[in-house]
Amino acid sequence: MAQVEATTERVVAADAEKVFDALADYRGTRRKLLPEYFSEYEVREGGDGEGTLVHWKLQATSKRVRDCLLEVSEPTDGELVEKDRNSSMVTTWRVTPAGEGSSRVVVTTTWQGAGGIGGFFERTFAPKGLGRIYDTLLANLAAEVEK
Repeated sequence: MAQVEATTERVVAADAEKVFDALADYRGTRRKLLPEYFSEYEVREGGDGEGTLVHWKLQATSKRVRDCLLEVSEPTDGELVEKDRNSSMVTTWRVTPAGEGSSRVVVTTTWQGAGGIGGFFERTFAPKGLGRIYDTLLANLAAEVEK
C-alpha cells in the first residue's frame, strides 16, 4: 500500500480569519459549501472547529462512496485537520494571509491506497477526482466569504 495525496489551493478575496472561521463552522457555513458529492451530512459533536465530530458520505465516482466520520482538530493557528475514524484518510485545511484582504486556502487529503493494479489506478486518478471536488468546494467558499 502506498500513500495517496491530493492537494488543491485557491486565493480568496477575504481575510484569513474570516475564511478560517467559515471553514471551521461545521454547524452552519461548511454545510452550505459542500458540492453534490457529499451527502448525509451530520454534526454529531461540537460544531465549531476543534472537538467537532462530523459525518458525511463522499461519492467521488458512481461506484465509490466513502462513509466518513471525521474528528476535527486545530493543531496550529489557521489549520483544521479532519481525521476519518473509518479509514486512514486525513484532510488538512491551511488558511494563510495572501496580501491585504486576501488569503490562501490549501486543502490536502492523504490516505493509504490499495496495492496492486487497483492501487495504481487509485494513485493515478483519485487525486484528480478529489481535486475537482475540492475546486468546487473552494469556489463555493470564495462565493460565501467574498460577499
